[in-house]
Amino acid sequence: MIHLDQIELTLPSAAGPVHILRGLSLEIGRGETVSIVGQSGSGKSSMLMIIAGLERASAGRVAVGGRDFANLTEDALARFRRDSMGIVFQDFHLVPTMTAHENVAIPLELAGRDDAFDRAADCLATVGLGHRLSHYPGQLSGGEQQRTALARAFAADPKLLLADEPTGNLDAETGKQIISLLFDLRERHGTTLLLITHDPALAGRCERGVHLADGRIVADGAEVAARGRAASGSG
Repeated sequence: MIHLDQIELTLPSAAGPVHILRGLSLEIGRGETVSIVGQSGSGKSSMLMIIAGLERASAGRVAVGGRDFANLTEDALARFRRDSMGIVFQDFHLVPTMTAHENVAIPLELAGRDDAFDRAADCLATVGLGHRLSHYPGQLSGGEQQRTALARAFAADPKLLLADEPTGNLDAETGKQIISLLFDLRERHGTTLLLITHDPALAGRCERGVHLADGRIVADGAEVAARGRAASGSG
């Protein structure tokens, strides 16, 4: 599903070039659940942005779902993202002037689906928000906003879900509920999951863990996830 080969990301700054990713290579198979862990500034979110096609690598090859990103224009990348990926962020990223129903329907409408609003209503019902269709994000709790974001992410039945600290702005109990929902939806859809987290318990829910430090992969395998389970007391 994901192929990264010697990825470099270097960004300019007033003090000179900043090397964020340094020769990073990674393979993730279809249907895998993989956590990405590491200290702040290790390159986790930058790697996710490159996989999503929201940031272009300075060097190296990126392919997702068999599509080589080097051969795709920005418009083609946007269509590929719309049709093949779901993305969940820490800050929800809902449109504040649109209802929950409209927020979930947006990507389906952009894809030209005639059933966009029916599908959006079904997805919101699946995450327990069938009674909140007409509510705006400002009228929803943090947990309800993230449930709406999950409904939107899974609405088009994506092959790949990218989640960047999806419980970072939630209290512990709400975070547990969101994670249980995320993994239930992933299993139902058979989606490949790439999950960035600082939470050992959450990392331990994945089959495999990848540890980044200073823009490089320093550990990769089931044992990384197992350490997360052990650290959280759940393994």
